[in-house]
Formats: sequence, structure tokens, C-alpha cells
Amino acid sequence: MAQTNQPLPGGEEEKYEADIIVLEDEEGAEHSFEVIDALDHKGAHYMALVPHIEDEKALLEEDLDLILMKVSEDEEGEYLDLIEDDEELYEVGKLFEERLSEFFEIEDLPE
Repeated sequence: MAQTNQPLPGGEEEKYEADIIVLEDEEGAEHSFEVIDALDHKGAHYMALVPHIEDEKALLEEDLDLILMKVSEDEEGEYLDLIEDDEELYEVGKLFEERLSEFFEIEDLPE
């Protein structure tokens, strides 16, 4: 995801600003991710994330893994959770693949 500057109709330029979130793993280590898409499907909200890389040159050389997360909620509020169900993961993965294939090279999902 290279940063792009698109001219606006008024002659001004709008800079792309990444939507960055920081997640903590089981060991307490923090990892930064860029949210590249989100969608609602069958009453649930999903996000497509890639590891955040600040160096634009390094970004162009990297093959980034797309990480799909489900937004869940409990008494403490919203949180991101892995999609445990294989069928749900495949279905949501196909939806993101269709949406993102115009902008990114995406390897086909295994059947």
C-alpha cells in the first residue's frame, strides 16, 4: 500500500493516511497493523489487516499476509478476534478477495 496523493477538484491534494491499529498478542507484545478494508456480512463486522510497514521502499518489496479479523463484543466492549470457523473464514476471505483484487495482487484462496 503505497501512499498516494490524488489532486482534489479544488486544486488541493489529499494525503492518504493509513488507519493503524495496535494489537497485543498472548505474550503481551504489541504489533501494528493497517486496516485496508472492512465489511459487514451476515450480521457480523470483519476487518482486513496487513502488518504496518512505515518505510515505503520496504513496503514495495514485501509480500504481506492479509489477516482477517472479526469484530466481537463482550461486557467490556468491542475487540478483534480470529475467525475460528473454516467455512466462515473462507466465505469472508472470498468477499475480501473480490473487493481488494482491483488494488492488490492476491493469491487465490485454496478450495
